[in-house]
Amino acid sequence: MEMLLQALSSVLTLESFLTVLVGVTLGLFIGSLPGLTATMALAVLLPFTFSMEALQGLIALGAVYMGSIYGGAFTAILINTPGTPSSIATTFDGYPMAKQGRAYEALAGATMASVVGGVVGVIFLLLLAPPLARLAVAFGPAEMFWVAMLGLTLVASLSSGSLLKGLLAGCIGMMLSTIGVSPVGGETRFTFGYPPLQGGIELIVALIGLFVIPELLTMAAEGRGAIPSGGELRKRELSIGRIARQVFGRPANLIRSCLIGQLVAIIPGAGGNVTSLVAYNEARRFSKDPKSFGKGNLEGVVASESSNNVMVAGSMIPLLTLGIPGAPPDAIILGVLLLHGLRPGLDLFTETGVLTNGFILSMGLAALMLLPIGLLGGRIIHRAVIRTPYYFLVPSIAMVTILGTFALRNSIVDVGIMLILGTAGYFLRLIGIHAAPIVLGLILGGIAEQGYVQTMLAAVADPVPWLRLLQNPLSKILAGLVLVGAATALIPIWLERSGRLARVDQEPNAPGDQKEET
Repeated sequence: MEMLLQALSSVLTLESFLTVLVGVTLGLFIGSLPGLTATMALAVLLPFTFSMEALQGLIALGAVYMGSIYGGAFTAILINTPGTPSSIATTFDGYPMAKQGRAYEALAGATMASVVGGVVGVIFLLLLAPPLARLAVAFGPAEMFWVAMLGLTLVASLSSGSLLKGLLAGCIGMMLSTIGVSPVGGETRFTFGYPPLQGGIELIVALIGLFVIPELLTMAAEGRGAIPSGGELRKRELSIGRIARQVFGRPANLIRSCLIGQLVAIIPGAGGNVTSLVAYNEARRFSKDPKSFGKGNLEGVVASESSNNVMVAGSMIPLLTLGIPGAPPDAIILGVLLLHGLRPGLDLFTETGVLTNGFILSMGLAALMLLPIGLLGGRIIHRAVIRTPYYFLVPSIAMVTILGTFALRNSIVDVGIMLILGTAGYFLRLIGIHAAPIVLGLILGGIAEQGYVQTMLAAVADPVPWLRLLQNPLSKILAGLVLVGAATALIPIWLERSGRLARVDQEPNAPGDQKEET
């Protein structure tokens, strides 16, 4: 407790406040630009931390990390473009809300959910780091395979209208994930003799192509802006108090999303993109009105944003305790720790506990700083977007996306892939095949392949190699969750299409029911 109080006093200084303020603002700006990820933001900031003290450097990195993950919600809501991969699920209900004239409601709800998620993640990190780190170590290749399979059950939920089209989109994404060098064997696949394709398709490149370009083409074809403009939009804006009552009036959604975010965050390699999708799916499953999801339900935005902001501090648990980066941005923070002679493990919390706890508490301060910055910035950016004519907005967004795509790996090939995927995504959207299942397949295809192949290689001498996938109790639990997830997603669809769900709903109100029962 004494060490924690010393850490708190080191954070509550004017220098730390200014560092957090600048870091969160910078991160919000970078996160809201398509193609500029949290990893890139931290990489750009890294040289500036060399001249800082260890604590101030870590505070700056943590603030930029928190701000950039949250910043992705702005473009996700306003122009249907996830600024970061973790904001994919925010587009599902955020953008429909914007088109209904409820953009500021969505932005304010996302801000409040992000603050709650960030604070909860810091509390988990302070109190439960050692036991959760031991749970993270239990996830081997077989467990990662089942985690990917559990994620793929979301395809049914993301399939708006047609399950077959959703499954087709998921398969397209999984096939895209096989392009390039195999993650285990090292063989080159599906490059068609073109060496630049050996690097595969970068997730951010596919994300920009499949989400941004189709939306830009639609805006240009229809001659409209990203969201409605005029007096109708301002009339629908709600007060902050009413939005807060909507967000906190359903505490089960917040609590469930934060717990999901924390559990997924400690698994190295899963990342916020999987976290937000799983939380969104569970919010839809437990909702009293699941059919309203995808049409402008604030619960979907809250679930996505609260879970992916828990991931910021949650992914630090395996990093600070085991030295295993839970997400790509954490690898940069690990480098800063090693640069200052700090090695992850128990000594980090004992010998340098003031510095470590100061870094953790500063992330909580950054999460709280999101509230004033986000509410003020949301109103300004929101009004700027609705007042910008589409013939300025479309080329401006196109230029930013092209520059952001090129900056990922300084590759003109990535720009070409982005444009090809975007054009294909536009025509796929016209026939009812949406981008979300494609991106989900791309994310989880590599995780599933790597986990399966590594497990099979380890089971070469076993009589029945595939049983190695169910060898551990954790694997069996995850496999059971996959079956339950698939059943709960598919059975309602089957009942509805067969007409039985409708008959069950009508039976209690049907005339003569009481007489027949008697």
